[in-house]
Amino acid sequence: MADSFMGKAATMEIPINSNGETLAEDDSLEQAAKIQWTLDEKDLQQVMVSGPNLNETSVVSGGYGGPAGGIIPTSSIKDLRMKSRGLGVGLVSSQSADRMITNQNQTGQTFTGSGMHHSNSNQNMSVEEANRGVAVEKLDSVKKWGINTYKCTKQMFSERFGRGSRTVDLELEAQIDVLRDTKRKYESVLRLTSALTSHFYNMVQTQQALGDTFADLSQKSPELRDEFGYNAETQKLLCRNGEALLGAINFFVSSINTLVNKTMEDTLMTIKLYEAARLEFDAYRADLEELSLGPRDAATMVRIEVSQQQYQVQRDKYERLRSDVTIKLKFLEENKVKVMHKQLLLFHNAISAYFAGNQQQLEQTLRQFNVKLKPPGSDKPSWLEES
Repeated sequence: MADSFMGKAATMEIPINSNGETLAEDDSLEQAAKIQWTLDEKDLQQVMVSGPNLNETSVVSGGYGGPAGGIIPTSSIKDLRMKSRGLGVGLVSSQSADRMITNQNQTGQTFTGSGMHHSNSNQNMSVEEANRGVAVEKLDSVKKWGINTYKCTKQMFSERFGRGSRTVDLELEAQIDVLRDTKRKYESVLRLTSALTSHFYNMVQTQQALGDTFADLSQKSPELRDEFGYNAETQKLLCRNGEALLGAINFFVSSINTLVNKTMEDTLMTIKLYEAARLEFDAYRADLEELSLGPRDAATMVRIEVSQQQYQVQRDKYERLRSDVTIKLKFLEENKVKVMHKQLLLFHNAISAYFAGNQQQLEQTLRQFNVKLKPPGSDKPSWLEES
């Protein structure tokens, strides 16, 4: 009975396929697969590390003392160990790959940051070099200016104390003196005519107020209506003629002001540049003469050559400005004659017609010289400006 029970138990543990064959190897693979899906990686590695040697043991899958069909071969366990180790290596490899990618990203960021820092440092260096170049340029210009100022000051004091010579163009100097004297006299004419304009404007305003007063009194005094009326008409006529004369005088003053403060002033500015160039030319000429009288060693010859070049530059500048002054003086004289001929004729005819009481002649004079009168009340500020 015991034999039959053990045989039955053995029979129940041996699987049989459809052909009646046992499935020992299939059962071993099924058991290995169950172990692979049931155990996690950590417990499996711990079992394989701390467990007994699988080469000397076998795992029984059957009941009590079953046949060999229930025993898992050690070769299957070895295959399972290799698969588990492969899985562990794969996980380790994936973790290593993640670390490598992270390191590469960090390295790339480090390289990018270092590249940006290198670019910023290059920009800072370029800015510093540009600033240094500008500073050196300014220093050189200040140095040249200092040397030039020293030489010109030395030449100026030498001329004042009679120790140095100066270049003189007698004809040009005479024309410059005439121009300066003419400008002073024209400034006096301008000042006097401006005063005449101011006084005459006040007189015209007084005549206008007086005419308005006479007209008002003629309305309020019936017994003197005609007398006040005649005087009111006379003052209004004088006021109209005075405004015409005032327009002519203003035109005269404006033309003289343009001639004196613009045309003559522009010519005098060119003369100032010419005189400064003359002083520089004489300063470098005196420096060259002083070097030429000294010893002729190698260093002195180099200085003489440099001084000769500077002297030539200053000479060209002096000649160019002298030519400009000559041309401007010629054109200024022609313009002055033309402008003053017209303005003096206008002033004479307007004054004569006004004091002769010839209103038609005065109006004809204004039309002849294209003098436009301002409408009455144009000098007064508007209500918007007053507010």
